[in-house]
Amino acid sequence: MTQSATPTPTSSVEDINPWPALWALVLGFFMIMVDTTIVTVATPAIIEDLDAEVNAVVWVTSAYLLAYAVPVMITGRLGDRFGPKNLYLIGMVVFTLASLWCGLTSSIEGLILARVVQGFGASMITPQTMAIITRIFPADRRGQAMSLWGATAGVALLVGPLLGGILVDAFSWEWIFFINIPVGIIGIALALRNVPSLPTHQHKFDWLGVVLSGVGMFLLVFGIQEGHQYDWGKVTGFLTVPMLIVGGIVVLVLFVLWQHYNKQEPLVPLSLFRDRNYSLANIAISSISFTFTALGFPLMLHAQLVRGYSPTESALLMVPMALLSIVLAAPVGKLTDRVHPRHLCSVGFATVGISLVWLSMVTTPDSAVWELALPMGLMGAGSAAIWAPLGATATRNLPMQMAGAGSGVYNATRQVGAVLGSAAIALFMDARLSANGLTFDPSKAPEGTAGGAALPPEALDPFATAMGQSMLIAPAVILIGLAAVLCFARPKAAVR
Repeated sequence: MTQSATPTPTSSVEDINPWPALWALVLGFFMIMVDTTIVTVATPAIIEDLDAEVNAVVWVTSAYLLAYAVPVMITGRLGDRFGPKNLYLIGMVVFTLASLWCGLTSSIEGLILARVVQGFGASMITPQTMAIITRIFPADRRGQAMSLWGATAGVALLVGPLLGGILVDAFSWEWIFFINIPVGIIGIALALRNVPSLPTHQHKFDWLGVVLSGVGMFLLVFGIQEGHQYDWGKVTGFLTVPMLIVGGIVVLVLFVLWQHYNKQEPLVPLSLFRDRNYSLANIAISSISFTFTALGFPLMLHAQLVRGYSPTESALLMVPMALLSIVLAAPVGKLTDRVHPRHLCSVGFATVGISLVWLSMVTTPDSAVWELALPMGLMGAGSAAIWAPLGATATRNLPMQMAGAGSGVYNATRQVGAVLGSAAIALFMDARLSANGLTFDPSKAPEGTAGGAALPPEALDPFATAMGQSMLIAPAVILIGLAAVLCFARPKAAVR
């Protein structure tokens, strides 16, 4: 493999002040992460304004997640080949213009199509942010940078519903997309000014790998994400959800085999997984992504249908978690560069697991707000010790020429974890509602909730019990992440 450096004054990593570049990257990353959750609270308004069915509006989020998750391994590799700054800027332009399209559309079909384009823009942005951080920060200082990157991911997932509720209540649903336009313009300007043009690596492109990974990821993610909408049965014609999921797994197995036997240059070098910490970090990030995605649905349903909160009031329940994550980001970043990742991450996973069990116990119709705020705050403290240390540990030992590929796989794993969480919590809520003598379609939950409880009094207690029981799937999955991080080795930079 040959290497050609981009002839710019900033091509020498040693001469770069990495912090202005990091802040520029964080702004774009925050914007695209917020858009993974911001649409949820706007569902009723979109249904009413565009005269759409609930299942169609579900695709507004599903289309974005699919277009985001499927190509992310490919776009990470493209960053290695054509320069991560170039891919990042293209992604920002695509995402910003697609946001304008989303806000101006007048049909549900147009909105779904615009969200596909928006998701594709996001898939170009995410792996470049992590790859650039990996390349401009020395390994022994990367923890502080990854703490900011990780805190951004965690906080953005929490801010999305809150910001969406405020914009919908104050203006209209279109503004959840229009807000991206000034943010995108500022992000593009900051990236042009502060993000360096790094050396590129002359790769041979693995076109068969591109096709296999794209088809496999699409079938798997679509099957898991949309399975509940089709009652895990027939999708169309002879196609069923199980066929899609199994087909996706088979194609991805073929992809891995091709990566092994491809003697030229594979899309995903399997040598990445020879690094113990990288492999374990991928397991752990899918676990925590599963957990936070799964948590949101029962928590928001309890807040709106049992407690009678508006979308904005419901989202405010997440403020303690967001605040603790932000406050602890800097001190955790410093510890990330000094403390064995096993110790830091295990404390984080154990804390989040305890807080989830605690939260499930106080999810009742008459619990005080402070009783919910305490476990949410503890969860924020725990998550601060997860997102950043995991990102730093995953990338610390990677060679620079594999930064894009490593980042793409890591972010694809994170997205698959989120999809699994979304599908699993839908199934688990159905099961617990049935066990408590209730029938309820979670996809129709937002209808009828406008600040007053949408359930009859006799249903409040069993519904709250079912939501609390549903949350227990999250600490069960957290144990998988805890087991992974307990096996972390000391990073090579720390050994030296």
